[in-house]
Amino acid sequence: MQRIFSILLLVMLSSTAHSKELFGRIGLGYNAQFAQTSSQNGVPGISIKYGLNPRTMIEAIGGFYSGTGGTGVAALKFMQTMHSESYLNFYFLFGGGLVSNTSKTGVEFLGGFGTEFFIPGVDSVGISFEGGLDFENLTSTSGSLVLKTFGASFINAGMHFYL
Repeated sequence: MQRIFSILLLVMLSSTAHSKELFGRIGLGYNAQFAQTSSQNGVPGISIKYGLNPRTMIEAIGGFYSGTGGTGVAALKFMQTMHSESYLNFYFLFGGGLVSNTSKTGVEFLGGFGTEFFIPGVDSVGISFEGGLDFENLTSTSGSLVLKTFGASFINAGMHFYL
């Protein structure tokens, strides 16, 4: 864990590079912040990101567990870069999807802010951190929508390799 914090400190203090240009690039990786990861037998979703223009990205997320009490997710997220620095992009995000867990199927919507870091010398690997509000109807037994905060480290928010 100390090694990760050292790398992040190095990234933040680096001033020799320009912000990451992801326009037209495809990122392959994972995203585990939707509710299907919080239930038993949950799985992270496989994720594909694409730079629509120099400041906007789209991310498609899909994942499932086919065993007893299966879980799954099919979601879409949009990210709009608000601020760029050396080796990182700070962005606003919103997204939503269809999520199922062992007891029910519902919808989930996310909105918030995130940062994607790039380690100097390894410019094709993006490590994400995200936080904000989550609006979903999976935890409520009445089927009503519930609002809650979320915070997702790189373990949950995702990692991507950009082609």
